[in-house]
Formats: sequence, structure tokens, C-alpha cells
Amino acid sequence: MASQEDMLLFANWSTLLACMVLKFPQILSVMASKSAEGVSLQSVLLELAGFLFFLRYQMYYNYPMETYLEYPILIAQDAVLLLFLFHYTGSVKNALPYAGIFFAAWNILALHKWIIDLALYLCTGISAASKIVQIQYLWLTKDSGQASALTWILAMYTSATRIFTTLATTGDSAVLLRFIVLLILNGCVTAMILMYRKKTVKTE
Repeated sequence: MASQEDMLLFANWSTLLACMVLKFPQILSVMASKSAEGVSLQSVLLELAGFLFFLRYQMYYNYPMETYLEYPILIAQDAVLLLFLFHYTGSVKNALPYAGIFFAAWNILALHKWIIDLALYLCTGISAASKIVQIQYLWLTKDSGQASALTWILAMYTSATRIFTTLATTGDSAVLLRFIVLLILNGCVTAMILMYRKKTVKTE
């Protein structure tokens, strides 16, 4: 029978491996179609902000690196995805101002403890908002377009494993709440992508 240490090791490494390719199905789908249809630009921007805030929080409190090592990878992948979305929506000129905003926020967050603590709750809200924006987009268009179900399934998995690793390591209730909320919302987005994709296929 596997010990908790073995399970924790598996959860950490499997999460890291999943995150190394998490955004690739979505990026490749957008590249292949040369279209941002089905993917909300606002959702990805909010998601990136949530990732940055959460990474800063984990680093500020010197939490074990293995519990957040995937975030630099996710941030890099979101940045690449954003560049394609900006390109295909004809708004590349907006990339630089957003980069400046994110850089400024990164430095401001660590100025005081109360700011970084508040930022965690904000990042949970921001990350949740990013999923809600994607849900709203799918609901209004009734078309999953280039949205990748595999990307969202992997996101569900990583949220679930991070619930376990948080319980087994830091026990931080704010972090735990974040991953529970994200697991539920990632599941909703996945279900909607699959539902509207099936509907599109039947219509054809």
C-alpha cells in the first residue's frame, strides 16, 4: 500500500508533467485553425493574472517549491497563447501595456504582508472570474470553436491533485479554497465544451 509520502510525490510530479503540456492542445488548436474562435481573450488574461498572484504568494511565504513549480510553466504557456490570441484578434499592440501592468503588479504585491494576503483572495476571485468568463462565452455562442477539452480536463486533474498536496503539506485554507473553486469551474467549462462540440457535430 502506498504511503502518504509516495502519494504526495506522485501528485506533485504528475501535476508538474500535466502542466508542462496543459496549454499545448489549446495553443496547437488555435495555430492550426488560425482563429481565436471559442477562446475568450479576457478569460486568458484573467487566468494569467491569477497565476501570477498565486505564484507570488507561494514564493513570499517560502512554501515548498514542489507545490507550485508548475506555475512558471503555466505562465509561460499562457503568455504564448495570449500572443496568438492577440494576433488573431488583431490587437497585438495591446500586448505591451498588459505586460507592463503584470510586471508592476508583481513588484507591488510583495511590498507588505497585508497586500500579499489580500492578493491571494483576489487571485482566487480573478481565477474564478476567468473560468466564469469562458463559461459565459460558451453559453452565449453555443459553440466550443477551438476550445480544447483536453486542456480543461488536465486543468481539472491539476486542481484535484493540488487539493491533496495542500492538505498534506501547508494546510493553507485560503489555498485549499482556491483549488476547490477551480476544480468545480474547470469541470463546468469542460462539460460545456463537450456539450457544444457534440451539438455542432450533430448539426453537421
